[in-house]
Amino acid sequence: MTTINSWHFEGNDKRCVAFSSSTGYSAAPAVSVPHGQTSARQARHWLACLALMALTCTSCAPIHPEKRPFFLPEQGLETHGRKTWFDRVVEFDPGKTRFQVAADYAQDPPRRIAVLPFIDRGSTNFVVNKIPLSFRDETEQAQWAWTYANRLRRALTGYLAQREFHIVNLLTVDTTLADHGIHNWEALQAVPPQELGRWLNADTVVYGEVLHYEAYYVFLVANWQVGVRMRMVSTHDGHERFVAEGSRYSVDFRPAFTMLDMGINAALTVLQLRDVTLARAEEEISREIVLRLPRAERNVATLIAAARSQRTPDNGYVVKSGPGSLVLSRRQPKRVLSKSTTLLKGTQPREF
Repeated sequence: MTTINSWHFEGNDKRCVAFSSSTGYSAAPAVSVPHGQTSARQARHWLACLALMALTCTSCAPIHPEKRPFFLPEQGLETHGRKTWFDRVVEFDPGKTRFQVAADYAQDPPRRIAVLPFIDRGSTNFVVNKIPLSFRDETEQAQWAWTYANRLRRALTGYLAQREFHIVNLLTVDTTLADHGIHNWEALQAVPPQELGRWLNADTVVYGEVLHYEAYYVFLVANWQVGVRMRMVSTHDGHERFVAEGSRYSVDFRPAFTMLDMGINAALTVLQLRDVTLARAEEEISREIVLRLPRAERNVATLIAAARSQRTPDNGYVVKSGPGSLVLSRRQPKRVLSKSTTLLKGTQPREF
């Protein structure tokens, strides 16, 4: 039996040869590793090491998010969330938004807006494929009509509040109108915009109508359709500042190629008719409409100027303008001794 005590490489092809001390000669070659494969393997090892070092250095780079500045230009301010034709193709959404902006909008934009109660022009029943699946009495229809209309009203108001406008609180609007005997759409239309502006202390009022609020279901396709029309009217002269009408189709399409797939997908598409999906459609059509409003640069400049010159005596801060920033300085309150306070002889009351 031959005992192999050591291994060594011979020749240009780097053959691995075993050497036996008992016989004094080399054993047959056991493994042959070509020179090209060895170089490639070494190169891979070096690349792996370099990649590991690069990842280590990147992870070790100092990051100080708390030092990142505020008040920088926001990217995609007028396009983020706005649907493109590609989005509508991907989501099977044939809906669109039509709008018209007044010619003098840039020179005379709305500043203080009151969103009036909306009206629902639908049947107020739960409708699928134009067929009502609920049969509500007159009282229930009135309640659901107010519910549907107010959902779109709140969604639209929320997106308007994110813009460069002052929004009159909806509770303030409703209370004021109720106190003046305005309890339905007919009575609201009878009041001129100028009178509404005086009641609500607003230069613009918003009228809204819910046009579509229904569902569709055909086995592999389920869809919510929500449509709304709104008008922004000046309370100075009654002209329309902005008019928009849009609809949103929230579609769920699940193709199937076998009978089993058709059965499963037909059941899954029913989930598209959940209430949360309907709420998303309401939010989306409201966002699409408000994004069509041009940016009112005059309002932006007015708000910035007012903030920099405003004083707040209740909390003792004065807003000062700095180069590209806002500076808050502490205003020390003054205290004056009252006349009833006993003073030391020869002293005078002073401010401190």
